[in-house]
Amino acid sequence: MLVSAKEMLQKAKAGHYAVGQFNINNLEWTKAILATAQECNSPVILGVSEGAGKYMTGYKTVVGMVKGMMEEMNITVPVALHLDHGSFEGCLKCVEAGFSSIMFDGSHYPIEENVAKTKELVKICAEHGMSLEAEVGSIGGEEDGVIGMGECADPNECKMIADLGIDFLAAGIGNIHGKYPANWKGLSFETLDAVQKLTGDMPLVLHGGTGIPTDMIKKAISLGVSKINVNTECQLAFAEATREYIEAGKDLQGKGYDPRKLLAPGAEAIKKTVKEKMEIFGSVDKA
Repeated sequence: MLVSAKEMLQKAKAGHYAVGQFNINNLEWTKAILATAQECNSPVILGVSEGAGKYMTGYKTVVGMVKGMMEEMNITVPVALHLDHGSFEGCLKCVEAGFSSIMFDGSHYPIEENVAKTKELVKICAEHGMSLEAEVGSIGGEEDGVIGMGECADPNECKMIADLGIDFLAAGIGNIHGKYPANWKGLSFETLDAVQKLTGDMPLVLHGGTGIPTDMIKKAISLGVSKINVNTECQLAFAEATREYIEAGKDLQGKGYDPRKLLAPGAEAIKKTVKEKMEIFGSVDKA
């Protein structure tokens, strides 16, 4: 059964660890992440961007796939199905489809509009028993055509959004989607510390988890980060393993071209990456 991410993140905040959000893009991604979460006895959040949702033919398809897979695989760890960087309209569609959690990204709106739209979604999520993530300050890089410059959030604006009754908050602290450039200046722990002091027990979210050094991850968790998003790292691992399989000519040996064989090395690479992240985040045996 899908659950809200609220309780798992409150436990993570209190226990000084983080729950990983791993984005899903198809059946292989979903199966690999769920299997790893079960093996590691870790709570997990399955992230779905609007682009990935469209690719998988729609949110209802995603919900059906995830619920069916959880039942067939006997998944017993807490699993939340979460819309990642959702528009207001996308959030409403995911409420209707049966997601257990949504993120409304109103960071590109003036703060007054971000507050107004978030406030409306707080009420809707409460009625459906869903958790809600909001964002202040843009995340750098590009995701599904949304480009952010990586501006650090205003702690006072973070408090305004947090006070609306959301469940967890994404605050821009210099983090970036995708690969980090060589000249990246690192995370702004000063901003993160200021945000935590104003938002209290609110679990904080770190987007762009791919490529952030482990010591920075640990420090971010110590300053209130309870959810860390990873997508690019799984994609890179999948691509590398698949490339090695094909370049070695294994797809031409026997029935190596069978998708179940062709995609297997990539799926195993995702599992390895997810396990490594869960160990770093400290969520193993926290289900």
